[in-house]
Amino acid sequence: MIDKITLPLLHLIDPEKAHDLTIKVLRYGLFTRLHDKPVRSLTQSICGLQFPNPVGLAAGFDKNAETMDAMLGFNFGFVEIGTVTPLPQEGNEKPRVFRDKGSKHVINRMGFPNLGADYFEGNYQDFRQSGENFNGIVGINVGKNKDQDDDLADYVDLVHRFGKQADYLTVNISSPNTPGLRDLQNPENLLPFLKQLVIVRNARCKTPLFVKFAPDLDDDQAIAIAQCVKKAGVDGVVLTNTTLERPSILPKSFASQTGGLSGPALQNKSNYLISLFYKETGGKLPIIGVGGVNSATAAYDKIKAGASLVQLYTALIYQGPSVVKKINNGLIELLEKDGYSNISQAIGKDAK
Repeated sequence: MIDKITLPLLHLIDPEKAHDLTIKVLRYGLFTRLHDKPVRSLTQSICGLQFPNPVGLAAGFDKNAETMDAMLGFNFGFVEIGTVTPLPQEGNEKPRVFRDKGSKHVINRMGFPNLGADYFEGNYQDFRQSGENFNGIVGINVGKNKDQDDDLADYVDLVHRFGKQADYLTVNISSPNTPGLRDLQNPENLLPFLKQLVIVRNARCKTPLFVKFAPDLDDDQAIAIAQCVKKAGVDGVVLTNTTLERPSILPKSFASQTGGLSGPALQNKSNYLISLFYKETGGKLPIIGVGGVNSATAAYDKIKAGASLVQLYTALIYQGPSVVKKINNGLIELLEKDGYSNISQAIGKDAK
């Protein structure tokens, strides 16, 4: 009912204004309710965390830790908040978010706009102390300020600061909207960078450390990155961020916008990298699959490719929060059809 009433209205206004309005409504508890009881077939333990279901909210929706309570109440198995940077920053010039309703894609060139780590931390602590769903799994996605010349410094700062607070941390080095950020994915830069972050994490806590990578990698790059991840000792990867590619199905006026593309076109690119990483790491490294998750079938395909968990964001824009329950219910049916008693049994089945 919420989706049928609010989505048409939100789609009448500028995408970023619609998002800001949504955040305000959710922040003040209009739709906050308790998370449903977990279904056994969807529950699994990953990195010592007990996930009630595999469907998570991707980073980028809640940049300032304002809506975890409400989003967990929509039956997400976990939410990832951020990207947060140490200092507040405005991000890139507006307009910077573009929708194409026909193909159900989004292009954004946000550039990590957020109110900074102090504001973020205050909101996060308030949630943990008094939220309806304060025990829910929340990951914190960290990035660097645009004007920071020392690539490592901001990440060290945030891993140290939030290491003991987050259920897991995600190091975002794959946004296409911060100049030079994706250079950190180059193996000669990546391995020493990740090793240092693991040292900082180990000195502070045992919180699982994930790294988020781009979909725009060739096989050689992806294999080299997978080897770096194993050598560095990180706990998992998030595959993938938005893409710079523009499929021919997109209208030219929309495709001409610069920034990262999200939506159904990422499904195959993301699934391919998930399968490659799964094989290269022997299925021993948890993967969070992102990109084009808009149905139970799309989520299941990622899991069978090698993802332990999945995340979505763009599907919320076009289907509303009811999509979460639809996907979880659909996954239960797909598991029963394939004769699996638990979601963990399906992980990597198409990659083997």
